[in-house]
Amino acid sequence: MNDTDRKHLTRCVELAETGLQSGNDPFGSLIVSEAGEVLFEDHNRTVDGDATQHPEIAIARWAAANLSPQERRQATVYTSGEHCAMCSAAHGWVGLGRIVYASSSRQLTEWMEEFGAEPGPVKPLSIQDVLRDADVEGPEPSLSGRIRELHRQNIQKQS
Repeated sequence: MNDTDRKHLTRCVELAETGLQSGNDPFGSLIVSEAGEVLFEDHNRTVDGDATQHPEIAIARWAAANLSPQERRQATVYTSGEHCAMCSAAHGWVGLGRIVYASSSRQLTEWMEEFGAEPGPVKPLSIQDVLRDADVEGPEPSLSGRIRELHRQNIQKQS
């Protein structure tokens, strides 16, 4: 993990904050080309009841429509939280490259238990449990407190 990775992860946390402010779950993601250009970014859009509207799914769809297979393999996806099983699968099926995340599924599970939240319907698998030969890096400890607070606020507003 280097300073460039941390810069992109910080942007993902900002996107997660935007998501939370608009009534969505606090997750944000972006995709960066091999040359370092941010190509697409998004946050969760689950407020209307479609729990599949994760930013990693939007990235996979965008990449499939706009990048060659080689460009997808060479790109890096940054995300505030480790991909869920659904997003990991989309990442793999589209053939995206490296994944860098700020907080892990394990951390999120621990935080949700701490906040008294009900577990979701999908098991919290690591990316490596879903994808073969995944190039993954994370979590980034410098951002975990900020992300934990976003999830605490989200659970609090749902109560």
